[in-house]
Amino acid sequence: MPTSSRRRRAAPLAAEEVRDRYRSRAAEYTSILGSVGDLADQDRDLISRWAAAVDGSAIDAGCGPGHWTKFIADHGVAVEGVDMVPEFIESATERFPDVRFRLGRLEALPVDDGALGGVLAWYSVIHTEPAEVPAILEEFARGLRRDGTLLLGFFEGPRLEPFDHAVVTAYFWPVPEMQSALDAAGFDVVETHRRTDPGHRAYGAILARRR
Repeated sequence: MPTSSRRRRAAPLAAEEVRDRYRSRAAEYTSILGSVGDLADQDRDLISRWAAAVDGSAIDAGCGPGHWTKFIADHGVAVEGVDMVPEFIESATERFPDVRFRLGRLEALPVDDGALGGVLAWYSVIHTEPAEVPAILEEFARGLRRDGTLLLGFFEGPRLEPFDHAVVTAYFWPVPEMQSALDAAGFDVVETHRRTDPGHRAYGAILARRR
C-alpha cells in the first residue's frame, strides 16, 4: 500500500459506522475469511495452543463469522462468540449450531466480573479509535479472572496510524505500544509475535495474562 495512503489521517469512527459497514459486507466477508482451513497455519497453531491452556470458559470477542469460536469449542473450551453485527451472529449460529453466539459489544462484555478463563480478540479492535482501545482492554480485564489470558491479534506497524482497510478504516499498532496499553489495563505480557506474509500487511499478536 502506498505510504501516502497509510499515513492519511482518518476521522474517528463511531462503532455504529463500523457495524454498518460490516453489515453490508457480512456475506462477502464470511465467504472469504469465514473458514479456519483457509487461514494461516501459524494462526491456527497459536490459537490452538492458547485454547489448550484456557482454564474455564472463554469469549471470542468480535467473533465475526464464528469460525474461530467453533475452532476453540472443538478444543474443548466452553466458549461463546460475541459480535455487534447481527448478520455475523445469524450466520454463525446457522453454520455452527452447537456453539453459542450472541450480539454484544467489546466495551460491554455480557459476563460477570472475573467470570472468564480466556478472551480471544482476534483482529477485533483494529477499527477502534486508538484513544478508545484502553477502555476495551480494561473491559477484557474485568471479565477475566486473575491469571486468565487474553490473546490479541492486530495489524502491526512501525507507527500507530490509520490505513485504508477493505471494509472501513483500520489502524496499525506497534507491538511496544500495544504492550504498554495492556500493561496499563492490568495485564502482564507473556508472548509477542510478529509475522509478514508475502503480499499482506504485517501481523501482530500478543498473549497476555490478567494480573
